[in-house]
Amino acid sequence: MKIFARMLPLLVVITMLGMQSCKTEQPTDLTKESLIPKPVSVTATGESFSLKGANILVGEALKDILGNYLAAELSTATGLNPAVITTPETEPSGTINLVVEEGDASLGTEGYELTITTEGITISANQPAGAFYGIQTLLQLIPLKADESGDYKIATGTIRDYPTWSWRGSMLDVARHFFSVEDVKRYIDLISRYKMNIMHLHLTDDQGWRIEIKSWPNLALHGGATQVGGGKGGYYTQEQYKELVAYAGARFITIIPEIDLPSHINAALASYGELNSPDTKFPKEGNYVGPLETKGIGEGKDKPTDLYAGREVGWSTLSFSKPTTMKFVSDVIRELAEITPGPYFHVGGDEAHVTKKEDYIEFINQFNGIVKANGMKMIGWEEIAQANIDSNAIAQHWASEDHAKEAAAKGAKIIMSPSKRVYLDMKYDSLSRIGYNWAAYIEVDDAYNWDPATRVPGINKDQILGVEAPLWGETLQNMTDIEYLLFPRLPGIAEIGWTPAADRSWDEYKVRLGHHGPRMKALGIDFYPSAKVPWVE
Repeated sequence: MKIFARMLPLLVVITMLGMQSCKTEQPTDLTKESLIPKPVSVTATGESFSLKGANILVGEALKDILGNYLAAELSTATGLNPAVITTPETEPSGTINLVVEEGDASLGTEGYELTITTEGITISANQPAGAFYGIQTLLQLIPLKADESGDYKIATGTIRDYPTWSWRGSMLDVARHFFSVEDVKRYIDLISRYKMNIMHLHLTDDQGWRIEIKSWPNLALHGGATQVGGGKGGYYTQEQYKELVAYAGARFITIIPEIDLPSHINAALASYGELNSPDTKFPKEGNYVGPLETKGIGEGKDKPTDLYAGREVGWSTLSFSKPTTMKFVSDVIRELAEITPGPYFHVGGDEAHVTKKEDYIEFINQFNGIVKANGMKMIGWEEIAQANIDSNAIAQHWASEDHAKEAAAKGAKIIMSPSKRVYLDMKYDSLSRIGYNWAAYIEVDDAYNWDPATRVPGINKDQILGVEAPLWGETLQNMTDIEYLLFPRLPGIAEIGWTPAADRSWDEYKVRLGHHGPRMKALGIDFYPSAKVPWVE
């Protein structure tokens, strides 16, 4: 009994410490929060704001796109159900106020200021996009679990933030394997959380044509029937495509459609025999699917090719000499431009290995004219530098520094997508369950440790639009595969696009990324748990 009596004070202390350790720690230092991308500046005031009972104040015009969006996200994350108010007589305490009006010029069109006090939260921006990005930062500040009172506390202070690059994007290849509208929407949601503003859709390739073209219906009906490996393909109707464009637009993401020309075109050659070219050199590996029902297309004309389900590239081409070729190209660009409100149209232009060089140059020249005539600006992979491009074109760098420098010298702006850094279909290492390694093994630190401004010597920062991370689809079959290759590399690439290089450090970033592991789990993201990252459980 005497021994127990002497131990009793110690047991009380241990019990109290244990009880304290079980409590959710109240955040009070805003500078310690693990935000991605890293903001321009963060100052802390040492207190906290209570989210329980908060409501949202926003102008009527932005109620749906900002107010209701934030309310839905807060409800999903916390179970709280904030009211959305548009015209209060007085601003109630505990309000999250979304203010969009021209004011601080230093914030630009995508910047924001997030001010958190004990009484309320204000997100101020010059444009709605900036307020949306402020919302994404706010969502990262919400604890994953409520405290013992069922409340969610957010540290007080001020965050001022704006992006370094105007182009911060990702590309999804839906041609090699087809992905549903809902899958693409989830992809859009995931990249929007890290303030990306471009979604590039690779809609056509040898293995599949994924967009309805009403004047050439067999492109989708026949050309969209298969995919890599020979499984059932699919395509988007124009109404479904418009739905995706609107969904992305509500998250301040611009859709960039890509129709790959003049190579990577077998799905079209299989749909309409009159497009076929004698220069096409079919791979020896096989993996053809056919003949399928073509409803008489090509009878009495050139024979349609078989559909292709392999992985070889660069073997197909359009014929420049055929009069139907440019009608086909013009019709496709016109129809897709009509349902794409964004200013850009991607014509591919890569790996045209069997296209005669003189034909290739003239193809790109004419594509540029057609895109421009439809009120848009042409984007192409860096090989388009060989044509007569100028400031009306954008070149996407992926492999050849010489082509990238030539494009820049001709006045074209450059998108940085170096395959050795941001091709997210590359494996992390030799043990990765899917992916390629022809460009490199790309671990999380490899994808983060580079600077678009210095990537290609001879190309200046003012010649660069920004960064884009492509995800090619040969080895993808489902959303789990997409998320495994995207995460955790994509947040770092998003930070490259947003945060100045001088403010970025892998050793500091990997700690913040480690704290995002539980957040990614909460979002249901099947990410790769890289050993390079100190993950927080």
